Amino acid sequence: MASINPPTNIVIPESDLRENKSDWDLVINAQHNLLHIPFSEIWRYRDLLLLLVRRDFVAIYKQTILGPLWFLIQPILTAVVFTIIFGNIAKISTDGLPHILFYMSGITCWNYFAECLTKTSETFTANASIFGKVYFPRIIMPLSIVVSGLLKFAIQFLLFGCFIVWFFATGASIHLTPAIFLFPLLVLIMGMLGLGLGMIISSLTTKYRDLRFLLQFGIQLMMYATPIIYPVSSVPEKYHWLIFSNPMTAIVETFRYGFLGSGALNITTLIYSGVVSIFILAIGAIIFNRIEKTFMDTV
Repeated sequence: MASINPPTNIVIPESDLRENKSDWDLVINAQHNLLHIPFSEIWRYRDLLLLLVRRDFVAIYKQTILGPLWFLIQPILTAVVFTIIFGNIAKISTDGLPHILFYMSGITCWNYFAECLTKTSETFTANASIFGKVYFPRIIMPLSIVVSGLLKFAIQFLLFGCFIVWFFATGASIHLTPAIFLFPLLVLIMGMLGLGLGMIISSLTTKYRDLRFLLQFGIQLMMYATPIIYPVSSVPEKYHWLIFSNPMTAIVETFRYGFLGSGALNITTLIYSGVVSIFILAIGAIIFNRIEKTFMDTV
């Protein structure tokens, strides 16, 4: 019986490819700029983004007794512990502010940044099974973490607002300043900083798993390098440059100054924080786009 061999050399004219390209609903192309951010694909997969946000926001406390109340209990307990240890025992100054308000202002900001960083850093390792089965823009995963973290931040911010109203009604020396109008900018900078650092660490952990253990230790050290349990005014002036080299310092100080009237507004350091956040986000996008093409081979 004669065998029938399929033709091995089939040439499709380039003109036909160009004509048929418009017939496809989706074109997946690995060749793109390292700084490429697929905004059109993100919009196309917006339903998936919302689904992942809902999963992150609801599922984490779904089988707990107190449920979403943990969003409120955690910052309150942390602020109480800080008040007892650093306020009453260590006698660390809070610039005349009530201890609970001072610590709550720093904790509210820090929790959002730390959650964005921690959870985004697990993007590749935690979702490898999903990435290996179906295509969608990989950046959807870290974006969903930032958005779901924003919802938790909003809840904790409302709790912080309730404390402000309570202490203001009791005659505490707090007042709002025009710096509150910088609040959306502060949230944006925190989100960019956490997202950028998280994407960098997530990309590197596909090959260097030790970074997962260093991350928790590094976040704790960074928290103590941020004026959360102490005001910048308590730091010797010769070390101010070191404190403000941490981009979170200007964010916390501006937040505290805007809503409590304590601390200082330094436009220069705030611009520095914004520039550093944009730079880190750009580096994170470059590394993320490069690693996502081959991470399944190493994860």
